[in-house]
Amino acid sequence: MRETSGSGSSGADATRRGVVAAGAAAALGAALGMSPGAGRAQQAGASPAEVKVGLLVPLSGPWARFGEIMRKGAELAVRDVNARGGVAALGGARLRLVVYDAGDSTERAKNAAQRMIAQEPDLVAASGAYLSTFTLAATEVTERAELPMLTLSYSDLITGRGFRYVFQTSSRAGDQAREAIPTLMRLAEHASGRKPETVGILTDNTAASISFVEPIRAEAQSRFGLRITVDETFTPPMADATPLVQRLRSRRPDMLIFPVTVISDAKLVLEKMNEYGLGRGRLPTIANGIAVAQTDMLQAMRAEDLEGLMTVVANWDAKGQESIVADWQRETGEPWMTQNAISTYGDIWIMKYALEAARRADRKAVAEAIRGMDVTDGPAVYYPGRRIRFDANGLRENAGLMVVQWQRGRPVTVYPPESAVAEAFWPRRS
Repeated sequence: MRETSGSGSSGADATRRGVVAAGAAAALGAALGMSPGAGRAQQAGASPAEVKVGLLVPLSGPWARFGEIMRKGAELAVRDVNARGGVAALGGARLRLVVYDAGDSTERAKNAAQRMIAQEPDLVAASGAYLSTFTLAATEVTERAELPMLTLSYSDLITGRGFRYVFQTSSRAGDQAREAIPTLMRLAEHASGRKPETVGILTDNTAASISFVEPIRAEAQSRFGLRITVDETFTPPMADATPLVQRLRSRRPDMLIFPVTVISDAKLVLEKMNEYGLGRGRLPTIANGIAVAQTDMLQAMRAEDLEGLMTVVANWDAKGQESIVADWQRETGEPWMTQNAISTYGDIWIMKYALEAARRADRKAVAEAIRGMDVTDGPAVYYPGRRIRFDANGLRENAGLMVVQWQRGRPVTVYPPESAVAEAFWPRRS
């Protein structure tokens, strides 16, 4: 069963129902002299017919496409959990998904989190909020409510605040950069016979992108032996890429680091690079995050103009996941399973495993079960590293990274070797 809140007319109806239900529950609790949390505690001793899990993602604004993919991933996971018997420890209780729109700003994401907490007092866990900036704001709210929140967001700050109820399944952006740069340099040397000596940085100013480029800026020369020749930051959405690409053409670095979160920004820059003779591998370009690997890129650009473009991500469809990828393609019509889809699918299964361990539909018990989780099967198969274990700060240990590259009209996993479905190549400069 699914309930969507905060998006479209059906979301408005669901929101009104949630407000009415929450108000009625509060009134009944007051009449009985119960505290607001007593309902959850009272339910803990019985096996509920269904257990609510949440999803907080952007479903409107420039990041709506990413949120929609996450919703599809969560819906597929809920369907699969329920089809396989639900939560056995709770008498086969079915999962019920409630979805809230994080919108297009940190303020709206925070407000959505507040609505979710107020309207869904029996929610046991949630996943979201895609953009790190949104996640940072939303988890301030979920932490106070002691609601376990799983996230694929990259920012180093997410698990750097001493929170107890935030669980970051991805590797942090800074860690990704520190691992990715030497990996990419080895790849370049293997393919072209020489290591890059100069690097350009073109980044938007979102939290994850900044976390990715900070260690490169700080350690490019001392750690990687790279000289930065271009370093530009912009605010999405971009209006004109011409000045930025002109700087790239005049200074011509050996490779370009290009963290970007909005598809339209990626399109503007890549098209302008093609116009100025830097595209199609002439300037090896490495993004961070999934914007450049969305299916929408094929609607915005020709496949041949994307050939060789790479991006560093925390997750992607990979070797060993053929069954779920085929199911995803059949059920959604999407040609491949992105990080957003597979990570959110896995998050729902983490919740299911936590509920089995907790043996009660209680958010504190679920959070404790996630903290104590150490599995290499079940949900672990949907993440690089194939292990679910979180450190004291809520960061998944040994999360690692993946490198995805556009090859013959689609982005494929090329690193790490145990997950790769194709061999990477380094675009050659002409």
